[in-house]
Amino acid sequence: MGDLMIDTANWFSLKWFMPSVFQQYSWEYRFFLLLILAIPLLFLLRWLFNIRNRQRLTIALPDRRMRSGVSSLLRFIPDLIMSLILALLLLVVARPQMTNEKMIQWTEGIDIMLVIDISQSMEIEDFKPNRLEAAKKVAREFIAGRFQDRIGIVIFSGDAFSLSPLTTDYSLLNELIDDISFDKIENRGTAIGSALAVATNRMRESESKSKVIILLSDGDNTAGNIDPITAAELAHAYDIKIYTIGIGKEGRVPYGKNIFGQTNYLNNTLDETTLRRIGEIGEGMFFRASDNKALENVFKRIDRYEKAEIKETHFKDTTDFYSVYLKWAILLFLLWLFLKSTFISNVLKD
Repeated sequence: MGDLMIDTANWFSLKWFMPSVFQQYSWEYRFFLLLILAIPLLFLLRWLFNIRNRQRLTIALPDRRMRSGVSSLLRFIPDLIMSLILALLLLVVARPQMTNEKMIQWTEGIDIMLVIDISQSMEIEDFKPNRLEAAKKVAREFIAGRFQDRIGIVIFSGDAFSLSPLTTDYSLLNELIDDISFDKIENRGTAIGSALAVATNRMRESESKSKVIILLSDGDNTAGNIDPITAAELAHAYDIKIYTIGIGKEGRVPYGKNIFGQTNYLNNTLDETTLRRIGEIGEGMFFRASDNKALENVFKRIDRYEKAEIKETHFKDTTDFYSVYLKWAILLFLLWLFLKSTFISNVLKD
């Protein structure tokens, strides 16, 4: 609504009769608007009745006295004002309104921990530009698609580190993801069990009805002091669902360049057994992603699986504007009474 619509105290303005204002109205009793069309017909019938039943006197006047003057039109002013009054009263009865319908979305939300491998093998370039940067990109896109879910981040290589607790500050999460690099953790290796334990520790006091860990790794468990299977069983004990994603191609993959600018290659293998078993224990699912597009599709599937039910509350804020037109009708009625008591409606009837 514009300022005019909000400030009904400013009723003494012709803007209330602009077509643009009437287009914004909804009408509680639209039928009465049709009766406005009958007002001219009503006064026409009244005029014909008066002509037919008016008393006539035979008098002789010169021709120049018989001509109608402009002043004779003044006799119609009271009837015109009364027509406007009736039209305004019909507008009042029709109840012009403006409704501002609002909707509030809310959900109980899901707690999600993103557990991202930053071990040295994540530098392999079978993903563009490399595995880690591809993982960071899909993580940002995943966060952008969430609504009121609390999300946390754990990174790991030889050790596991909680980068962010569960939070709904998605801007902060994106900044932290941008800062993820291979030098965040000094110890080399792949501590999958430790990473799961750290993520579980962050979620064990959560009261959310749905708790999820998304583990992304390209290697076997080679570090840490907690067995991955044991860590998965511990997470399951806290009703945490686990999705595991094995990232990387099998076979010969590019890995950096030598001193001559030529691409180096190495043979890559991924033991899916542990990751698949973790997904089974966590009552989630195991996925294998061999390129950027496949990794994006995996996150999209998880995003669909783990959507909280969004509930909506609709309410209407309705404002009546009949008082504006009622005040105009009263004003015109007072003017009509004044004119009825003057010469305009008395002398000029002849």
